[in-house]
Amino acid sequence: MSPLHRALPRRNLLKLAGGMVTAGALMGTSGCGLLGGSEEQKGGNAQVEKAHLRIGGLPTSELAPLHLAAKNGHFQREGLTVEIINAPDGATALNSTIGGDYDITFSSYVPIFAAQAKGIAQLKIVADCASSNPNTCMIMASPESGVRTPQDLADKRIAISGSGTISELLVKASMKANGVDYDGVQWMPLGFINMPNALRTNQVDAAFVVEPFLTLSARDAGAVPVVDTVTGPLEDLPLGGYVSAAKFAEENPKTVAAFQRAMDSAVTEAQDRSKIEPLLPEFAKIDKETAAIITLLKMNSRADATRLQRIPRLMLEFGYIDKEIDVASMIFTPPQS
Repeated sequence: MSPLHRALPRRNLLKLAGGMVTAGALMGTSGCGLLGGSEEQKGGNAQVEKAHLRIGGLPTSELAPLHLAAKNGHFQREGLTVEIINAPDGATALNSTIGGDYDITFSSYVPIFAAQAKGIAQLKIVADCASSNPNTCMIMASPESGVRTPQDLADKRIAISGSGTISELLVKASMKANGVDYDGVQWMPLGFINMPNALRTNQVDAAFVVEPFLTLSARDAGAVPVVDTVTGPLEDLPLGGYVSAAKFAEENPKTVAAFQRAMDSAVTEAQDRSKIEPLLPEFAKIDKETAAIITLLKMNSRADATRLQRIPRLMLEFGYIDKEIDVASMIFTPPQS
């Protein structure tokens, strides 16, 4: 048994299936329905330029403050209603924002900075979301794969949430840190929700999983922990945040400021875990017993340039981008009224 396997708390090896939540189901619980008419959806009010926001998300635990903000009135108090739409991965959600389908989206930072560096889009970071905790971002192996140590990952089939995402970057960084060549890896893009079953049925040898799918993979698929990807130099690594097109932020500064205030207050409330656990069965589709034991990421709202700069530096090291990015210039600060 590897030291990492011994270090993983037994309670974190329990798990339950996650699932996608439809926008309609979410709006039914958050009071963010579509019955107000097109003018209400597209227009503003006395507080904001645009009152109805379409927000891209994922069915993962780090988005709990977003759902808390919708359910407990944080957005409504700021003059906003929101429609939260789940995508299979952050890159897909980001593409929908670049294309104009979403106003704001959650995404891991890797595709955000890649799009900015390559000139695909001009983006603004409107809020931070989460950073890593130990036992939250793991490489897990199929029990029949024979993979038990980082060295066993060479030339294997490894599931990641998508090409060019932070899951791929963290796997590469972890393999390199352990002296393992990743050039022969067969990357298997797969939605997080599908990874436990892929491990159970040996469709992949290993997978990068996050909660609640980490717990699901261990309990229902018998998956074995191989590498905790966010320890050592990658501890407390910023993982994802909320972005908009620069044009949207510049044309709707009051709206963005209202979103930021709502997320600030929701994250503050979310520090009380009892506020988060009841929401997880609703949008991540896990039972209350599992919600009580999963390891949560560190929840944030304010984007800090110094912390976020760690991501593009890592991306530059691994060839995801070919030039440095000034993160500070991407953080949107609404003008003072």
